[in-house]
Amino acid sequence: MATKKPAKGKAKVKITSSGKKVSYGQAGKAKDGGSRVKPGTSKGDSYCARSQGIKKGLPKEKANDPNTPNNLSRKRWKCKGAKSTK
Repeated sequence: MATKKPAKGKAKVKITSSGKKVSYGQAGKAKDGGSRVKPGTSKGDSYCARSQGIKKGLPKEKANDPNTPNNLSRKRWKCKGAKSTK
């Protein structure tokens, strides 16, 4: 079984039902020492808008796959379209 340690430079890891390890998110802390991910902020809105563009460039089945790194990060930022909600 795969270990639950993310790849170098990544913050989180998810083991899919098929056993595949998916690492996602930027590792480390924000400048203030807190979490990098703060949904509902202007930084969150910028991330959601940027990642929505990434999602648009993917094939339909990949764009809707909940286990892609982009979709896992969007879920963490609580993205609804191009906005980050609280």
